[in-house]
Amino acid sequence: MIRPPIVERELLAARLRLAVTRLNRRLRAEADSGLTASGISALATIGRRGPLPLGELAAAEGVKPPTMTATVAALEAEGLVARSADGRDRRVSRVSLTARGRQRLDRARTRKTAYLAARLERLDEVQLEQLDRAVALFELVLEEDG
Repeated sequence: MIRPPIVERELLAARLRLAVTRLNRRLRAEADSGLTASGISALATIGRRGPLPLGELAAAEGVKPPTMTATVAALEAEGLVARSADGRDRRVSRVSLTARGRQRLDRARTRKTAYLAARLERLDEVQLEQLDRAVALFELVLEEDG
């Protein structure tokens, strides 16, 4: 495969960044979760990884522990997460989703998926196949970030 010149890759990267930023902004609005971006992100991480110690959740979200403590306190106040003492170390607090938190997360995901599915209705079969290949490439690009 012939790689495009660096300038074209940089332009493509800029277009992709802008498109992803706009899509992310739109999906956050569609989720209508009533949560901050950091709150919904923390909720999703807890949902994906299961009960986590606060420090591990902070590291996963790329924030300092005091920031995560405040985020978790807000989620806890809404009944979306619960804290419990770690079975091995009582000084460690683990955070898990409550049934209400799981419901809120599932509803936000369903709304975002429905928004995208409705937008995809505009595309014909060829365009959908092209998008499918593009998404596979995008997943490949992000693969190393886990």
